[in-house]
Amino acid sequence: MKVVKQLYLPLIFACVFLGCAGEKEKGEEIPMESFRDEVQPTMVLVSHSENKSFDYLINATGKIEASDQVMVIVERQGYLLELLVSEGQQVKAGEVIARLDITDSKFELEKAEIELRSRMAEFENQKLGYPSIYAIENPDANQVEEWDDRLKASSGVLTAEISLREAQLNLEKSIIKAPISGTVADLKIKKGSMVNSGDEICEILSTGQLEMKVKVLESDINYIKKNQKAEIYPVSGGPEQLTGTVSSINPKVDENGLVQVTIQLQRQGNLLSGMNARAVIRAPQSNSLVVPKPAVVYRSGRPVVFTVENNQAIWNYVEVGKDNGKEMEVLDGIQADSQVIVSNNVQLAHQAPIQIQTEGM
Repeated sequence: MKVVKQLYLPLIFACVFLGCAGEKEKGEEIPMESFRDEVQPTMVLVSHSENKSFDYLINATGKIEASDQVMVIVERQGYLLELLVSEGQQVKAGEVIARLDITDSKFELEKAEIELRSRMAEFENQKLGYPSIYAIENPDANQVEEWDDRLKASSGVLTAEISLREAQLNLEKSIIKAPISGTVADLKIKKGSMVNSGDEICEILSTGQLEMKVKVLESDINYIKKNQKAEIYPVSGGPEQLTGTVSSINPKVDENGLVQVTIQLQRQGNLLSGMNARAVIRAPQSNSLVVPKPAVVYRSGRPVVFTVENNQAIWNYVEVGKDNGKEMEVLDGIQADSQVIVSNNVQLAHQAPIQIQTEGM
């Protein structure tokens, strides 16, 4: 038995020694450089951060309207005998657009004229009763004027003159004219209709000059000034680029935290009043550090820009400012003239190997 034990003991020691050696070999760490050598570099496009003038774009939507829009209303009761316009028709200021029946108005005017003649006759008769004023050769003009006023009031001349003027105005209201030049819209009555004072006939739009009213966030209103340029993009589309100028800014913030801005259109194109459109107001910001927008990615809600160093992607947390859709303002985190990665950067890791390619390869 002693012989067998002596034979087994060296064998056991050998097995234990070899097993420990194997475990030690497995436990040794492999350098990270070895892994990086095995990972294929990510192909990326790059650009540069730079200090430059940065156009902050303020986007807002609204409706295109005529600068002047006037509702034409009826000022007296009567039958509409003639309607001389149709929707879309161009009219000039003062042009007749409708006529009412004037039979009653003419009768009232004739009555007023007869009444005035009667009262004037009474006035002349009353003057005969004051020869000391009216019969002398060189009367006192001031005294004559004073007595004329008294006698016209007592004889009813003044009242008759007012009645005549009212009848004349009422007759004039039978002819309805365009208050401004423009295009007829929204006809509301038809020929032959019985109309009353205050009824609406149509609206006239001064389409020779259009404007757009938009609502802007109060946080952006400090970037907007009068005479600032704007670009207009109608929802209906169109090949022409329309431009405008900020003409007024309402000095009041509404309950939704918005401020109304009016933009005067410089080119009309084929626009119609009431069209929906989008306005882009450019607010230049001088000497800003800017990167292309694709250079900024977000990790755990924080903006990150990858720069290039020794053919590796270097992770940089940044603080971003304004965004104009193409570029972003960087307030902190990278320096000017840094080489920044603008493609294939969504899944990049810190110090990941990269290979720069030229666009189009």
